[in-house]
Formats: sequence, structure tokens, C-alpha cells
Amino acid sequence: MDDRPNPIDRNLLGIYLNDHLAGATLGVDRARTLADAESERDPALADAVRPIAEEIAEDRAELLKIMRRLEVPVRRYKIVAGRLAERAGRLKANGRLVSRSPLSPMLELELLRLGVEGKAAGWRTLRRLADADTRLDPGQLDNLLERAHRQLDTLEQLRLRQVSTTFQESGDRPVHQESHA
Repeated sequence: MDDRPNPIDRNLLGIYLNDHLAGATLGVDRARTLADAESERDPALADAVRPIAEEIAEDRAELLKIMRRLEVPVRRYKIVAGRLAERAGRLKANGRLVSRSPLSPMLELELLRLGVEGKAAGWRTLRRLADADTRLDPGQLDNLLERAHRQLDTLEQLRLRQVSTTFQESGDRPVHQESHA
């Protein structure tokens, strides 16, 4: 019986990693948009999301480094598709024509959480492949996976906090003053 691992299909790995890169691009844009949109309305939420947005951007950069080490070419059209998907997501019907719906932060937190779940699955996949490819650093992947788990915990706490404010009757919802500087 041959104990050597099976060689990795580079074509499939390239497709897989480029799909994750597109998702990471969408995640960075979505997290930054949420932080910016909530900066006046809910500064605490914006302040909590900003570091996660920066970490997601760092994770995207790490994915690009891994792709370079694996000699996987970046498919720019997938990055563009990720950016277009994020912008299209902003156009969704939210019950409001001009202003942001009280549902928007809740839904965006859920989308971010789903994206981080996908990212964690990608790190787990690469971690498994590290047994067959010495260009993959198991320690780096373990650290990325641990960070994804911390991000998931934080996003879930923020999401649960958001439940309390999102579903209050509008008369009971705190009114956030807009500053006109």
C-alpha cells in the first residue's frame, strides 16, 4: 500500500482558492461598508466591526500570499464579480427607499458571519492539504483558523446584541441624533 498522499489537482485548487478570494473581497467591502454606515447611527457597532474588517482584509492578503506560494494565478474577473456582488447587495429591498432599514445591520452581521464561516472552511481545507503539500504552512493555517473562530464569536455577540434593538417597536427604538457639522 502506498502511503504517499495523492497529488493535488492544481486546476481545481486554483478555482477553489479564487472563489475564496472573491468571497474575501466581498467580505472586506461588506465589513467596511457596515462600519461606515453605522458610524453615526450606532458608533459602538461601527467600532466593534472596524477591527474585524481590518482582520478580514489581512486574511485576504494572507490568502493571496498562499496562492502565490502555490503558484495559483489570481483570476481578476472573480475579484470583480465579488465586488459587484457586494454592491448589488446594497440595492436589496429593505423596506426603505432612501434611508437604511433597522434590519440592515442585523442582516449584514449575518452575512459577515456566513462569510467568516466560509473562510474558516477554506482554512480547514488548506490545513488538510498541508499534509500533501509542503508549501502550505500548518502553523500559519492554524493561526488563521483560530482568528476566524474569534471573529465568529465576536460577530455572533454583535448579532445577538443587534436582535434587541432591531425588533423593537419603532417608538421604543433609541433615536440616534444626526450631527450636522
